[in-house]
Amino acid sequence: MPDLPVWADVVLGLVAALLALWALLAVGLLVVRRRTGRGSLRGAVRLLPDVLRLVRRLAADRTLSRRVRALVVVLLGYLAMPFDLVPDVIPVLGWADDVIVVVLVLRAVVRSAGPDVVRRHWPGTEDGLRVLRLLVPW
Repeated sequence: MPDLPVWADVVLGLVAALLALWALLAVGLLVVRRRTGRGSLRGAVRLLPDVLRLVRRLAADRTLSRRVRALVVVLLGYLAMPFDLVPDVIPVLGWADDVIVVVLVLRAVVRSAGPDVVRRHWPGTEDGLRVLRLLVPW
């Protein structure tokens, strides 16, 4: 069997990496869903406007360390990008990567700065904060 051209190897590698990423995100989505219950993921997507305001407020908070603020700014940049790791047109997985990335960054913020920072900057309702606490335990 003849060797594939270099470009074909690159394309096959990218396709394999994308499939592996989708599988990883699917597993992450299942873990979040199992942990928070069926309706909480839907609630997490509804929290997006409040979460965006929270992230913007965290990025502007000069009392936080530079590392934490830099991490939050990178998250803002990721959320503002017109393309994602998984395109948003793919049902469920398209938004799952955003939810997973937000959860990971907010976990790092809570571990580093404490949960009071998130409570202080939370712009939404108490119910919304409860859903956020299910996703980002503290």
